[in-house]
Amino acid sequence: MSQKKFFTPFPWHSYSKKLISRIENPKFAGFFTPQEAEARQLRLVIGREGEIAEGHILEIHLLVDESDGIIADAKFQAFGTSALIGAAEAACDVLLGKNYDQAKRISADLIDRQLRDKPDVEAFPPETAAYLNIALSAIEKAAEQCVGIPFVEAYSAPPLSFDLATTGPYPGWKELHTKEKIALIEEIIDKEIRPYIELDAGGIQILNLIDDKELIIAYQGACTSCHSATGATLNAIQQILQSRIDPEIIVTPDLSFLH
Repeated sequence: MSQKKFFTPFPWHSYSKKLISRIENPKFAGFFTPQEAEARQLRLVIGREGEIAEGHILEIHLLVDESDGIIADAKFQAFGTSALIGAAEAACDVLLGKNYDQAKRISADLIDRQLRDKPDVEAFPPETAAYLNIALSAIEKAAEQCVGIPFVEAYSAPPLSFDLATTGPYPGWKELHTKEKIALIEEIIDKEIRPYIELDAGGIQILNLIDDKELIIAYQGACTSCHSATGATLNAIQQILQSRIDPEIIVTPDLSFLH
């Protein structure tokens, strides 16, 4: 990849307002020293990607609790374009409270969603994809240094990270055929719910839509043994669908799929 690609400026009008704000006023810029980590009784791991000679370099600093693998704090140091700073800033935001196993599953889409103004409008323009990948690579290198730290495989996932900005009810929802309604729900789940559930190595499947209101779902993977699947996670899924589509939607899990 040429240096020119990394030095090409990006028009600020292509960025979301949240992204611009975080580039101008980053919350996570900085670093941790070994002394700080020791004082807080946490493990310091640093993921580094890029080279100065290539025109970009990023370091992700994580403080990890050695009792459960949870990322207690995160900071970054970056040299490069505004897009790289924004990607690192959003990545650190996503990482807080996750364990290092979840960190390895974070995607570019999740980082982007952290700074969107609207659910369906990307925060980063497509030409900045390389910088999101740099952040992901740095995270992976940091997570690799945590191998051996125990973490709970069936951990309780925190509520999904979502923005319930007013976008619904969906126009013409009542008039849609059942198949069209299921297709719309599937689209919302695929964009706004699955990426977060997949952090826990879990999944979700639509089984049925009863009376155009009650959505029956089945959990997959790690979700089948996670008690939040019938608590915080279920509530978050229902709130998203009520906000995006129709306030009368009720989400019911098929308990036969849960362990």
